[in-house]
Amino acid sequence: MGIRSALVEAVVFLGMALATEPWHVAVSVLLIGFQLGNTGVMLAGIRDVTPRVRLGTVIAIFGASGPVGFAVGPTLAGILIDGFGWSLSGVFAVSAVLSVGTALLVTFGSREVRPEVVPQGKVLTLAYGAVRGVLSDRTVRGVFLIFGIAFLANQMSRPYVPVVVETVVGRGPGLASGIALVAGTAALAGALLSPAVGALGDRVGYRPILIGALLVGASSLILMPLAPQYGGLALLALVAVVLAAAMSSISAMVFDMLSIEVSAARRSQTLNLVYLPLYAAGIIGPSIGGLVVQAGLGAPFLVGGASLLAGAVAVFRRHRRPRADVVRDPHLTGLD
Repeated sequence: MGIRSALVEAVVFLGMALATEPWHVAVSVLLIGFQLGNTGVMLAGIRDVTPRVRLGTVIAIFGASGPVGFAVGPTLAGILIDGFGWSLSGVFAVSAVLSVGTALLVTFGSREVRPEVVPQGKVLTLAYGAVRGVLSDRTVRGVFLIFGIAFLANQMSRPYVPVVVETVVGRGPGLASGIALVAGTAALAGALLSPAVGALGDRVGYRPILIGALLVGASSLILMPLAPQYGGLALLALVAVVLAAAMSSISAMVFDMLSIEVSAARRSQTLNLVYLPLYAAGIIGPSIGGLVVQAGLGAPFLVGGASLLAGAVAVFRRHRRPRADVVRDPHLTGLD
């Protein structure tokens, strides 16, 4: 699965490098759909090879790798383009080569991890069964709902972060660097804090950490539009660091819970669907934000914070009933 995704990614980047017409770009982007689906496989593989006592730490490190790549990649591309005069096509070509390198690394630098229970059957049947399993399992539904709430809160407020920065520095010189500090550097710093939170989850349990991360995220969102009034750009960046750490920690705790809660027979299939809440929130969140912002710039942040607070209350109030298909574990968090 990882090899397939890396090679498809290489084809996408190569298509972008060779594109001379808009439809060339459109076709290349459409191929991304064939690249998706390996996140669940990677998470399931991590679950199978990682000692239980370090699962939270390892998955948190895995979760932080994305924000690191998102931050470093554009920076390197900017250096190549502005500093060395490269073209966009050249940058995409290098990306294609790196993707091929990833495929080679997976092929020769890692061993295949077979799941405890290998799914059998037709692809469409397995895909339908995975969706049905998510919808019919109360525990998994609860985890997905909390994950969706977290993404929804983030997506409805994120488009307005640059506007909040503008209220501090104004238009003109300094605006771009201010946005980069709050939306880029601070977010990266926050994501890098999540492995420490994952290690804490291994010690005290994933449910308490999830509740804490939801509460911290709610507080950060509510404070974000107020921060410029009391501490300027520096305080706003600090709040952004805390928010990014909270959101990364929420993701890590959700991954941990699913990797333990779901039976081995359905683990890979369920984890493959783990980003469905993200896709849904990416559509619904900005739409809600666009509606509530008419009440004021702080409204999307306030509604997002209230959503995270409601999620924390829901996790706190839900108690697990014993399940026959999962071995009890002290790290289990109980969203039944």
